[in-house]
Amino acid sequence: LRDAKLDKAQIQDLVLVGGSTRIPKVQKLLQDFFNGRDLNKSINPDEAVAYGAAVQAAILMGDKSENVQDLLLLDVAPLSLGLETAGGVMTALIKRNSTI
Repeated sequence: LRDAKLDKAQIQDLVLVGGSTRIPKVQKLLQDFFNGRDLNKSINPDEAVAYGAAVQAAILMGDKSENVQDLLLLDVAPLSLGLETAGGVMTALIKRNSTI
């Protein structure tokens, strides 16, 4: 949220992705952080990335259907990527959460 310069009140929907999201404690912590809001569990956490890839493929293939016309999918680098420079310091070339 900090990197995106968003406040938690600006988040419209909480979609859980990945195996760790099945852990009840993780779910509880997220709900507590977002003031008791319901978590969206309509998408299988293991299939979410494949679903996004299928939507992106449809967009790239020129699909003009209503299902994808208003969607914009962005891929981001989850970690900073860089080079080691003098003194063993890393110089980031691509900062974390940059769109790629």
